Amino acid sequence: MFETVVIIAQIAMLSAIAAWLTTGAWDNIVYPSNNEAITAQVMGMTRMRDAYPAEYARVAHRAIDDRAVQKTAFRLVVAGELVATLVMWAGVAALLLHLFGAATGDTARAIALLGATMFTCVWAGFLVVGNYFCYWFCHEWGQNTHIQMTMWGLGTMIFLVVS
Repeated sequence: MFETVVIIAQIAMLSAIAAWLTTGAWDNIVYPSNNEAITAQVMGMTRMRDAYPAEYARVAHRAIDDRAVQKTAFRLVVAGELVATLVMWAGVAALLLHLFGAATGDTARAIALLGATMFTCVWAGFLVVGNYFCYWFCHEWGQNTHIQMTMWGLGTMIFLVVS
């Protein structure tokens, strides 16, 4: 009985992060200008330049103002989100198959863990790249969201491994 409840809980947790990223990826495809504009601001360091000119002067060499590069970076992020989303949903399906005895637990959890790792890497990647572009100066809300999503993914990963 306990093992069954653990599998159901793992399905619920992985489904939650998969649904969250599915919504985000969908919005990035259907309404790309919403997040693409923020991506361009971070990469161009425009808010930092305007609000903190002295600090910006020290790291201005990091700014990327080329729109083609900014758009390409955004598209790569969306592609990464889509791949992570697909792998997470495959993990959910594998865990469901395991719940009903049609797949092994190791295989199901391996697929689920891969998806959760990809989810976590998307957000950890934003933290690393955002740090390079000093986004904590003017995009604190973005950094906070990225930290929370990284922790959510990490918690899901741990739950998939320790049970």
